[in-house]
Amino acid sequence: MEKATRDEEMQRPLVSSPSPSPSIWMVVMSTMVAVAGSFEFGISVGFSSPSQDGIMHDLDLSLSEYSVFGSILTIGAMVGAIMSGRVADIIGRKRAMAVSDIFCIMGWLAIIFGKDSWLLNLGRLSVGFGIGLVSYVVPIYIAEITTKDLRGGFTTVNQLLICGGVSLVYVLGNVLPWRTLALIGAAPCTLQLVGLVFIPESPRWLAKTGRDNEFVSALQRLRGKGCDISEEADEIKEFTKTLQSLPQGRMLDLFQRRYLRAVIVGVGLMAFQQFGGVNGITFYASKIFVSAGFSSGKLGTTMYAILQFPMTAVGAFLMDKSGRRPLLLVSSSGTCLGTLLVGISFALQASSQSQLKPILALTGLLVFTGSFSLGMGAIPWVIMSEIFPINMKGSAGSLVTLMNWFGSWVLSYVFNFMMSWSSSGTFFIFACICGLSVVFVKTMVPETKGRTLEDIQASMNSFK
Repeated sequence: MEKATRDEEMQRPLVSSPSPSPSIWMVVMSTMVAVAGSFEFGISVGFSSPSQDGIMHDLDLSLSEYSVFGSILTIGAMVGAIMSGRVADIIGRKRAMAVSDIFCIMGWLAIIFGKDSWLLNLGRLSVGFGIGLVSYVVPIYIAEITTKDLRGGFTTVNQLLICGGVSLVYVLGNVLPWRTLALIGAAPCTLQLVGLVFIPESPRWLAKTGRDNEFVSALQRLRGKGCDISEEADEIKEFTKTLQSLPQGRMLDLFQRRYLRAVIVGVGLMAFQQFGGVNGITFYASKIFVSAGFSSGKLGTTMYAILQFPMTAVGAFLMDKSGRRPLLLVSSSGTCLGTLLVGISFALQASSQSQLKPILALTGLLVFTGSFSLGMGAIPWVIMSEIFPINMKGSAGSLVTLMNWFGSWVLSYVFNFMMSWSSSGTFFIFACICGLSVVFVKTMVPETKGRTLEDIQASMNSFK
């Protein structure tokens, strides 16, 4: 008996095998398919700048007629934003992305084959609706499929691909005709439509809709075949069960006391992101450089575009290391400094130091875009995807995304009027708003790094 026991002990492994760790290949694949929509977003936003001369010449459009074509994108996006949360809640995250793809493809086809301005406008409106829908769904989907230690970096890829889309269309627009550029614009949504067949639905949405078998299957696919998902599955189910006792959220329900902090944080971050000047500066960067004393805006805008991508990549890398709040504080402080420098450069126009004006303007705009790309561009979308409970995520997502697109429309519309009133005053106003965003982040925004969605949402929203 003693010998048998000794033999059994000798056959045991010296170190017990740990349980298999989660595999991330399916999360990576699913994220890549989702952010094809983000790339589409960037191309759609950037398309109107390099195509302006070609469309106006080929279709004999006036500047005001082309302005309608350019701005109608944001109108469609606002409509898509209003519907985005409800659509994603009813038909699921994957199907919502598919609906977005269909609208974008139809819109690009109308632009490619359009011979009249009304068809181009209709196509641009359709593309706007599609990207308004996907701008909410993509960060939500990524946040719901990733683990807590990867969620920030993966969700930031959304903003990285938006910047990539804008940069690509700017570069290709220098050498390609506008109809070919529109054909390229249809490619990401077509690829996403195919890719959606091969990725799982959001497990949290499946749990919310009572599809328990599909929920377990989707979570297992995302974590790997050999991974023990029982603890994570139980946590998601328990939190979802708590939410089932609450009514399905409507827009007005967001203003109940239990959700108020989350609403203030989500809407506030989007308001500061937009009203800090980003779209006015991005849409009219070339004009700003010329106004600041450069003979041409090409050098400045090229440097501006090149800087966005690596700084967004740095932000994605640091997201789950340094945390959301430190990056937001550095980013908003940098945007404040950048806009202040540009404001000073315009204030020096009539002084003896006017030779410093172009240098200060270039420095300020590069500091602004680098700082914005580091945090304020991506992190509001990340936090929006984390703080709202799933019973309110549809309504809250629609409200927050609508705030983003409304701010984009307002700023892109009034920017030229503000610059005509006072160039220095415009940027001093932006600097004040960016300064207030530092205070807002410091006092209101929670740190969500390394926490599960259920933990974040329980701490942000009272369910008693």
